[in-house]
Amino acid sequence: MIPDIEYKTTEEIKYFQENKLINLMSYLSENSKFYQKLFEYSNLIFDEIKTLEDLQKIPVTEKKHLQKYNDDFLCVPKNKIIDYITTSGTLGDPVTFALTDKDLDRLAYNECISFTCADGSSEDIYQQMVTIDKRFMAGLAYYLGVRRLGAGIIRVGGGIPELQWDTIKRIKPTAFITVPSFLLKLIDYAEKNNIDYQNTGVQKAVCIGEPIRNENFELNKLGKKIKEKWKNLKLYSTYASTEMASAFTECAAGKGGHHHPELIIVEFLDENNNPVAEDEAGELTVTTLGVEGMPLLRFKTGDVMKHYTEKCSCGRNTVRLGPVIGRKKQMIKYKGTTLYPTSLYDILDDIEEIENYVVEVYTNDIGTDEINIYVGVNEVKLKHEKILKDHFRAKLRVAPRIIFKNPKEIARKLFPETSRKPMKFIDKRDN
Repeated sequence: MIPDIEYKTTEEIKYFQENKLINLMSYLSENSKFYQKLFEYSNLIFDEIKTLEDLQKIPVTEKKHLQKYNDDFLCVPKNKIIDYITTSGTLGDPVTFALTDKDLDRLAYNECISFTCADGSSEDIYQQMVTIDKRFMAGLAYYLGVRRLGAGIIRVGGGIPELQWDTIKRIKPTAFITVPSFLLKLIDYAEKNNIDYQNTGVQKAVCIGEPIRNENFELNKLGKKIKEKWKNLKLYSTYASTEMASAFTECAAGKGGHHHPELIIVEFLDENNNPVAEDEAGELTVTTLGVEGMPLLRFKTGDVMKHYTEKCSCGRNTVRLGPVIGRKKQMIKYKGTTLYPTSLYDILDDIEEIENYVVEVYTNDIGTDEINIYVGVNEVKLKHEKILKDHFRAKLRVAPRIIFKNPKEIARKLFPETSRKPMKFIDKRDN
């Protein structure tokens, strides 16, 4: 199930999206209190926004707007709302989103074509290793998408390697939906319990929540560690957010997540909200199409990445998103060096003895950023600290403070009871 529009020319895709944009403007003008006020305040007229270039006339929407004016984004009466979900709260207070029946259908369609992009079919059986509860949109989306695809799905949820392996043996899935670092725990459990994980029938894993590739699309340290162990497991990266209710998933080429132009308009903006060139990193900014409950116009996601417009070897002619370089609000300025948490993760993932870790950033007495890295190792040795600090200095020119803990203690930080995904980054900086 691959939409024809994804194979059209750039000009045809643009014309298609502009027709959708005109419909969106009409819908917002009639139903959105927030955008009615924004357009009035900005002396803008909805009917005059007709082209993708016209979008640049409109002020951007940010997370703070969703937090402060949440109800004003709702475009339908409460009795049309079927499902309530919230964002993860990674960049501040969680935001509530309301979905109508039509929005749930759109969500299912999005994941269906995303799984198809990742070589999924109705012949597959997916083992879902992420939660479907706790107001989590992604878990629900995966379930709905697999169902729309006509494939089988096993809702195991996160964690518990023993239960995961019992499920693999009993039902024989062909694919996983999982946080990639959890695959290493599955492998570790299999090796300790003499499970032949190379011959399970599982062919692929759709990886969520953590990057598995570098900017050049090669597997990063985490991706390589998985592939070095589970050699015949094909890894596909996917990127999504609650706010855009859409996903960008890799095809077999592994050269970036594919854009679905019938669902979302994308821009890549600099600090001044101007478009960046293709070879420059910019903040992904999205305009949702076909959303009924809480559509968004020029929403800045906070995720910084590069984009690519050349035609993919799979035949799709849509924009592709590179791996997330970092989240804008997670950027750290440490001892004169600017870095993102992902650069720290890549080094930590390369040390065999490290079981888990959490990066904590806070503001010191002189008002600058400080970093504590809590590292889980079973036996603390002085060489660990030296190895880590040497790696950090070699790659980043600076070495944060390292604090060794028992892996179980780190796990409690990493997976707090209220969290739906690993919390590798804890930001305690003064706002």
